[in-house]
Amino acid sequence: MPKPATAAPAHALGILASMTGFARAEGEGEGLAWSWELKSVNGKSLDLRFRLPAGFDALELPLRSVMSERLKRGSVSSSLTVSRTTAGAALQVNRAVLDQVLALARELGKKKIKVAPPSIDGLLALRGVLESGEEIPDAATRERREARLIAGCRKAIDALEKMRRAEGARLGGVLSARLDEVATLVAAAEGCAATQPDAIRARLKSLVDALKDTVPSIPEERLAQEAALMVARGDIREELDRLTAHIAASRELLTEGGAIGRRLDFLCQELNREANTLCSKSADVELTRIGLELKAGIEQLREQVQNIE
Repeated sequence: MPKPATAAPAHALGILASMTGFARAEGEGEGLAWSWELKSVNGKSLDLRFRLPAGFDALELPLRSVMSERLKRGSVSSSLTVSRTTAGAALQVNRAVLDQVLALARELGKKKIKVAPPSIDGLLALRGVLESGEEIPDAATRERREARLIAGCRKAIDALEKMRRAEGARLGGVLSARLDEVATLVAAAEGCAATQPDAIRARLKSLVDALKDTVPSIPEERLAQEAALMVARGDIREELDRLTAHIAASRELLTEGGAIGRRLDFLCQELNREANTLCSKSADVELTRIGLELKAGIEQLREQVQNIE
């Protein structure tokens, strides 16, 4: 049975953030009512996508700058909905178009083409004659509106960060527990490492005994040399030392907090590399079992790391 690992000292976790979250912020002013919706999911880097109403495309550049300062990783979709809170301008007649229509009607009448005299409702129904007077804000009004919309987006980002950090705090506890499990398995492998040379010699001797009837007797010196080579190739102390160092580095990152997702992912890759080497060198059934459990534990750790900013 593997020996239990010594419990790691408790470390305070730094502030971690998940890459998943949702936030909504609403407001109104300057004749507009708006609603921001922000959705964030996992991503290798920071991917910002905006869906803005017509006429508000100029917001994208400053918003990209704001979000890049606040968020480091994740695929973030931002959607803005805008409606007017003030009554639109009254309908108006496009007199130039109306004059063209009336002129054409008079011209057709001179050519003795039978046409009904134009009616008011018929004229107004013609496309382009009756128009809605769209408000065209001046530069100062546009600037005030854009400033309010950007401030509204900042509120949504605040809410998104809060949600991502709440999820990050939960993930921090999970990652710490996973690291403890990996450390326990490394300690168990250290217990088996002491028996590794004996297992290698026993395996070599069993091979030699099986070949005694078909090959000349092998001198004890040659047997000792081969055993020494196999023991050297099967030495896992370096792998255990590196595993221990990577675990310590991972714990330091969790204590540091912040945008540590990429560095943690790299350490998980290194942990997996050492676990693979340990399994390939193993000459002991128990050590092989522990190595396989270690690989599974590291994979579970890495799956959780994929969610960290």
